[in-house]
Amino acid sequence: MIEYRRFRNTDPPALADVWNESHASRSSYPVRTPALLERWLFSKPYFDPEGLIVAVDTQAEGRVVGYILAGFGPNSELNALDYSQGVICLLAVRPAYRRRGIARELVRRAEEYLLRHGAKVLRAGPRWPYCPFGFGLYGGTNCPGFLASDPGADPLFRKLGYTPAGTTIVFHKRLDSPLAVADARFQILRRRYDTTVIRSAIPPSWWHECVWGTLEPVEFRLTDKLANHFIAGRALVWELEGYGWRWGLPAAGVLDIQVREDLRGQGLGKFLMVQVLRFLQEQYFGLCEVQAADTQPELTGLCRALGMEQVDYGTTYIKGSGSTSAANEGSASVMLPAAEKSIPSPSGSTEEAVEPGAAGGPGRGNVQG
Repeated sequence: MIEYRRFRNTDPPALADVWNESHASRSSYPVRTPALLERWLFSKPYFDPEGLIVAVDTQAEGRVVGYILAGFGPNSELNALDYSQGVICLLAVRPAYRRRGIARELVRRAEEYLLRHGAKVLRAGPRWPYCPFGFGLYGGTNCPGFLASDPGADPLFRKLGYTPAGTTIVFHKRLDSPLAVADARFQILRRRYDTTVIRSAIPPSWWHECVWGTLEPVEFRLTDKLANHFIAGRALVWELEGYGWRWGLPAAGVLDIQVREDLRGQGLGKFLMVQVLRFLQEQYFGLCEVQAADTQPELTGLCRALGMEQVDYGTTYIKGSGSTSAANEGSASVMLPAAEKSIPSPSGSTEEAVEPGAAGGPGRGNVQG
């Protein structure tokens, strides 16, 4: 008999086992120790044991056979939770226990939890900014929703009344061969712009800090030599340690890439990405991942222009009155709360700058131009 209860402090080892049994696809981080769950889930300041619902088999000595984790998205200022925006972030059932209605019941109970706390809109599949949990463990570079490489999610949530609210394409670029990216504009851009690498980029908001946790992404800045080194563009990169193990190559992911609005269309985004890829090659990374939401056609075009290969795509689902349209899903920049004409430096300038190619290893992209 299957019973359902809230999370207990003794559950992490069993949850790690369920995770590893249930998430064997390319999209999930291998949980080699329960400490990873503490880092990416339980340490969040808003983690609520009531939102982590566990399924146990009472006929197998209370064995944990599945779980679901739900939370809430941020407000528009990214400085507090918005309890009207409920998110189902993670769902797992051991393969031997599937097709018994356990996943359906877990979703129902998670919805009850979210509605009880004020949710007006229910989302399934974390995607920025509605990603209280999941980053670092599922999806790769960022939170792309539930991935096509996990085929059970789509039919389940459609049957439960959810509709797709946006997709995110996952691109990979292998770095174990010379880069062959040519552009006639690069020679001029190289004369005018410097690329600087900043270790330990500072999270620009409370929500970034919550989602990223202990992550310290590296920032690549493109500065104008003729305008007092004004920042023309920048990118955030982080090392995908566990994913690289899964993919068979040391991997890094581009969390975000931006170009000043008034400088777009000049090839700066492409130029900056080439600098990032070359830096990663010099640091012996074999793979770079970029995720492009359907609200970011320019980024999709850039990835294709760089010869990146589409390896997966994610979908986020929505249910409830007042649902946000797909056009608004995932449209916010990861690096800044909103697109700005000028790109300011992160506050608290305690950064260490190194030139591209210097020692120091490296977090989706919002690039145009």
